[in-house]
Amino acid sequence: MASYRIEFAASVRKDFRNIPKREAARILKRIEGLAENPRPPDSKKLTGDGSMRIRIGRYRVLYEIRDRVLLVLVLSVGHRKDIYRK
Repeated sequence: MASYRIEFAASVRKDFRNIPKREAARILKRIEGLAENPRPPDSKKLTGDGSMRIRIGRYRVLYEIRDRVLLVLVLSVGHRKDIYRK
């Protein structure tokens, strides 16, 4: 299976400002894993817009998979209490 390319929405850089460095490193490692398997067993498809989410402790990563161009687009990263309010 070919590797997917990871891209970040412009707002994701701002999302990482409020996350402790240790947690941010864990999150980035999980995001890198999406290049090999964009649909890991613990991922969940969200209703509505067709985006996906993965959980990393108290944080969530929302992303879209574009299979035709082998792209994973990270839309948002944040604490579980805030992530779905955007």
